[in-house]
Amino acid sequence: MKAGIIAAGLGERLKKGGIETPKQLLKICGEPLIGRTIREASAAGATEIACIVNDVYPEVAEYLKSETWPVPLNLVIKTTPSSMESFFELEPFLKDSPFLLLTVDAIFPPGLLKTFLDRAKKYKDADGVLAVTRYIDDEKPLRLTTGNRNRVIKIGASVVESAFITSGFYYFSQAVFREKDEARSSKFTAFRQFLTLLVEKKYKIYAEEVGKTVDVDVPNDIDKAEKFLKGLEFE
Repeated sequence: MKAGIIAAGLGERLKKGGIETPKQLLKICGEPLIGRTIREASAAGATEIACIVNDVYPEVAEYLKSETWPVPLNLVIKTTPSSMESFFELEPFLKDSPFLLLTVDAIFPPGLLKTFLDRAKKYKDADGVLAVTRYIDDEKPLRLTTGNRNRVIKIGASVVESAFITSGFYYFSQAVFREKDEARSSKFTAFRQFLTLLVEKKYKIYAEEVGKTVDVDVPNDIDKAEKFLKGLEFE
């Protein structure tokens, strides 16, 4: 199984909060976010990983090139206008079979990713399976509602209240790339808009609850993420 990691963001909310370290290299429990994401993807069964990083912070690419990783790593160095475009840049490396997709700032317990994948693969007709959580502590949560067999029936800006939000990792079939041209012609500016398009066009997108996860978006999230991984309580 191949995996893709979206890590081309500029970490603007962290920078506004006084954090100068590039988000990708921000250490949680002593390990850079991007290193932890690669390690978790490999432990979950990925045999090859593609990762996109921006060219604004060359130290991120230097770190990735200098380390030894458990599986082959294909590195794309490009600053893109959106998370959606970062995803599309990974397409050449994710061909031929279903794949795992992760964002670099999603923090989850060790082993959870493997559990998610085992459950996701049970949706035999799925075009995509989204990891979701009931823990909502995000300035811009991506909310969704589900119907029969946990199929996503609505997602995005039109969902005002819901029990779930996305957790930052996904399992997709190759079918989702069919909508790349329409997404671009619609001038979407975020990956979440692409997900909304898939649901609106009746792709079979399912939600799988994975328990609590934490996104690292602002300085306060660093302490939350470390406490979370150590099994400590936090607000």
